[in-house]
Amino acid sequence: MNGSLRAGLRLAGGGWAARGWAGRRRLSQAAAEGGGAEGGGSGSGTGSREAVERLVRAHPVVVFMKGSPAQPLCGFSNAVVQILRLHGVEDYRAHDVLQDPDLRQGIKNYSNWPTIPQVYLNGEFVGGCDILLQMHQNGDLVEELKKLGIRSALLDAEKDQDKK
Repeated sequence: MNGSLRAGLRLAGGGWAARGWAGRRRLSQAAAEGGGAEGGGSGSGTGSREAVERLVRAHPVVVFMKGSPAQPLCGFSNAVVQILRLHGVEDYRAHDVLQDPDLRQGIKNYSNWPTIPQVYLNGEFVGGCDILLQMHQNGDLVEELKKLGIRSALLDAEKDQDKK
């Protein structure tokens, strides 16, 4: 197991993870209803609510992160990339918020969530590293990917183990 992913596993034991995915889903719903985009602004800049909305909805799996999947620039972004790789999710859109300060603030306003990375599945805010890790550990991520028509590679790995 990758050292950064192990670090993410340790970090997930406290803090934000204790609130659980359901709490973040409520935040996501509030944001979707307009309650979570304070200061989101209007206009056509990369950080405007409209621009962020287009990015979030442009693909079934969208990640706002520090760096790129090939070169994550923080441990939490790296952990998200590693979790997606474990599940065989290669086709997703990643946006490097370090390249665009307006986007970095805009995505935080859009989700009403203060940290990066942020993961969106089918336009819905899921959470960050801790929640994605929790979903990976309890099997929810396999189910959410299935809803998007994505078969988790872990299901194939389980089949291979059963054959042995």
